Amino acid sequence: MDSLANKLIRVPCAVLGGIIFWVVSASYLNVTRKLRSFLQPWVSHYVDSGTPIILQIQSYRFGFLDALFSGLSCVVSVPFYTAFLPLLFWSGHGQLARQMTLLMAFCDYLGNCIKDVVSAPRPPSPPVRRVTATKDEEENALEYGLPSSHTLNTVCLSGYLLHYVLTHTQIQDAYINYLGVSLACVFVALIGLGRIYLGMHSLVDILAGLLIGLGVLGLWLTVHEYIDSFVVSGQNVTSFWAALSFLLLFAYPTPELPTPSFEFHTAFDGVALGIVAGVQQTYHQFHHGSVPRLFSSDLTIPVFMGRVLLGIPTILIVKFCSKAIAKWTIPVVANTLGIRIKSTSYIPTLNGSVTGKKTDKLKQGGYLQKLVSHHKAFDVDTGIRFIQYAGLAWSVVDLVPSLFSYMSL
Repeated sequence: MDSLANKLIRVPCAVLGGIIFWVVSASYLNVTRKLRSFLQPWVSHYVDSGTPIILQIQSYRFGFLDALFSGLSCVVSVPFYTAFLPLLFWSGHGQLARQMTLLMAFCDYLGNCIKDVVSAPRPPSPPVRRVTATKDEEENALEYGLPSSHTLNTVCLSGYLLHYVLTHTQIQDAYINYLGVSLACVFVALIGLGRIYLGMHSLVDILAGLLIGLGVLGLWLTVHEYIDSFVVSGQNVTSFWAALSFLLLFAYPTPELPTPSFEFHTAFDGVALGIVAGVQQTYHQFHHGSVPRLFSSDLTIPVFMGRVLLGIPTILIVKFCSKAIAKWTIPVVANTLGIRIKSTSYIPTLNGSVTGKKTDKLKQGGYLQKLVSHHKAFDVDTGIRFIQYAGLAWSVVDLVPSLFSYMSL
């Protein structure tokens, strides 16, 4: 027990120290450009040489396949998980929900970092036919290609879900285990094939996502119990996670050209902080191992539906209010501290202070450039986006369960 307690104290300090060292050293040594100059030509070559494979797969064009693979892509997208995870919390599976949330945040950050470090193109379109059935897919198409985030996320989250189900049930049948692993593999294969069919990725992107996903899954299965113990019973957890979130924003690499990847990471970074802060405060009330679970006599389907009907509007209201508060407070604080600010979308009165390409570069400045370049304006959209999603996530695990308790749901 003492050994675990010491680890829960030493490891967070080592993590923060390691990130600070990386930010300083990467900025001084210009690590991103050096890695990109080495990796980008190699990946781009395989993207170009893999185009005939994509065209061959797309030659089997059917409306059914368009709908199938577009649907599968939506099911494993970040917006889907953002909507699905609250339901998992409210169904009584708190440990699974918080682990999948933190794992999703880690995958999203790592995958987007690699995308923007390598800055490798997606398959050329034309001749490749790119199918973007949703607005989310249109935004994904603006990101760089390697690795495939959908493949990476599917490997990690389906793998962890399978691990959780097999270890938390009484089923010991080897046939069931084999069936579960087989279904997970088929699902990952369909996602990878679908990303190629839709023209969103080359084969090298899929293989990179698969290999990175397997590595992340193996790492997570090694440390997930320590992480969960720290989140629910550690000391100074919220302070540590706030510092970690702040440092990760500055540790994000600068892409060759601006992409939405940093915005996606900022949102899920806020989600992770909100979940951790809320669970840390209310674990013994709403998230311990003995809470009622869906399909039990204490949490029937009608009661769960009542939770959903109450919870979804509540978290949307909190998201709106968090955004409004952030839009008011961040500029006031920045002006008080004498920090030059701008906004590319959220605050029209601050829009246009920096224009053209310079605006995009400021929005995604990397490493210490964001922190020490006093002559450049800071984009408050990053802080606003972070706070609104942190508020949304906090309401999922703190405010809404409190309302459930008050309403006897």
